[in-house]
Amino acid sequence: MENDFAINVSGVSKRYSIGVKKDDSLRSSITSLFKGSGSSSEDFWALKDLSFQIKKGDVVGVVGRNGAGKSTLLKILSQITRPTEGKIEIAGRIASLLEVGTGFHPELTGRENIYLNGTILGMSRKEVKAKFDEIVEFSGVQKFIDTPVKHYSSGMYVRLAFAVAAHLEPEILIIDEVLAVGDAEFQEKCLGKMKDVSTQGRTVLFVSHNMAAIQSLCTTGLFLQHGELKAHGPIEKIINSYLASKSDASNTFISSKELPEHQELSFKSIRITDGQNEPSSEFTCDEDIFISFEFNVNTFQKKYNIFATIKDKYGVPVFSSERLIDCDKLTAIHGDYNYGNVFGNCAWIEGHLTE
Repeated sequence: MENDFAINVSGVSKRYSIGVKKDDSLRSSITSLFKGSGSSSEDFWALKDLSFQIKKGDVVGVVGRNGAGKSTLLKILSQITRPTEGKIEIAGRIASLLEVGTGFHPELTGRENIYLNGTILGMSRKEVKAKFDEIVEFSGVQKFIDTPVKHYSSGMYVRLAFAVAAHLEPEILIIDEVLAVGDAEFQEKCLGKMKDVSTQGRTVLFVSHNMAAIQSLCTTGLFLQHGELKAHGPIEKIINSYLASKSDASNTFISSKELPEHQELSFKSIRITDGQNEPSSEFTCDEDIFISFEFNVNTFQKKYNIFATIKDKYGVPVFSSERLIDCDKLTAIHGDYNYGNVFGNCAWIEGHLTE
């Protein structure tokens, strides 16, 4: 492997056997002694022929839907499991945080687990001791450092686990979505630490469904879909490819059949597009959002408010706005009324009146 690369993946595939249980009666069990096993299995390929290289010092975001193979890839890179086919080459020591409390013993205290986990990561006791105070301070569990970790909350677990992994100076740091367990303040703290790690020339692989975090932290990315590598390149390109794959065209146009009817005002259709007038249902924070709608107004003497709320993928409202519809003005301009920029620099709403 060239000296410029931290990770080299060549033709890596991972196969799992999914068991299919058959009749487990006594007769079947006895028969299976002579005819073979009472169960069969089918192959499931979690990863299919992945090949890519990651340069030293790169901060790489790994994106994809649930079941795309992201965690399987990280486990192979962390040498927790072996690939079925292909090979990987790694230049440097790896520290990974894939699950809450990985490498922790529940009966040991936080103090003891720092030394245990540090040893697992390949550090000497002297090296761990030199970083101990910094690890404890970052984790924020000073008060409970001599308490067995089985009494820790999941948030305390992940704080301490991340603190150990991030402070023991690995050449390569691999982090799964486990950071979602922490609160907002801790997540911000972790992202800051990962930025510090990356500026020191170390390599970071970061799996997350939080595109804002991926965009702010990472320089390059990997997009996995159904176990295959769909794209590898600059993070903007990867995020756009990922969001495009998630966009459902059926969510960008809503017809009158799907909209509620009211006696005085009823919508005929609602359409959502991006800045290029392309249908889209998901956007990054710096993209334009256009909402166009047609409606019937049966009573022109009234005024109505159109209220729109933009939510993130978790259903949490990001921002909202309302706009007054003056039916008299709509009639005066023959049914075309442009609401303009109602969401600052983020979104536009355009309405069309049908008389």
